[in-house]
Amino acid sequence: MPAQNARTVTALRELPRGKVDVELDGGPWRRMPVDAVVGAGLMVGRTLDRETARTLARELRRSGALARATRALAARDRSRSALDERLAAAGVAAEPRREALETLERAGLVDDARFAAGRAAALAERGHGDASIRFDLERQGLSDELVADALAALEPERERARRLAERRGRGPKTARWLAARGFEPDTVEEVAGEA
Repeated sequence: MPAQNARTVTALRELPRGKVDVELDGGPWRRMPVDAVVGAGLMVGRTLDRETARTLARELRRSGALARATRALAARDRSRSALDERLAAAGVAAEPRREALETLERAGLVDDARFAAGRAAALAERGHGDASIRFDLERQGLSDELVADALAALEPERERARRLAERRGRGPKTARWLAARGFEPDTVEEVAGEA
């Protein structure tokens, strides 16, 4: 038996950019993402009872988390952990965060192995040593195994340091610069002191 004040969906109008205008009892009600409308099972003639409203609210939270996460990924690739922290800081509840991250992982948009390899390569290209790269990847919430794999895929640290020392010139100033960039002390001593 429907509740006395339950309203009925009388129209769903699809709009650009994945939005839908929902009409209740012949009047405009709300504009919402199409995935939330579908997930909640809204259709013309359906009564918006308490249970449907709860389902719709849950779908709206999930859709909002997914949209926020997708916008964050549009700027740059991120690890799952970093994306989770970003969503939490934005006030997204735990369950919608988890669902959004799982959806993005299934779609291949969040991939910690790819992120680790790409981030390590970018930092190496910018002149960082293994210790600096390891620190950055761990700070991104990546596992020890992913960090080790990403470092193993790089050109050896000594070769990178040697190339940088040739460009900058050998000597104490270059040695300090290499050390500050996270190169191992033995590597710094070897390449910066070569004649």
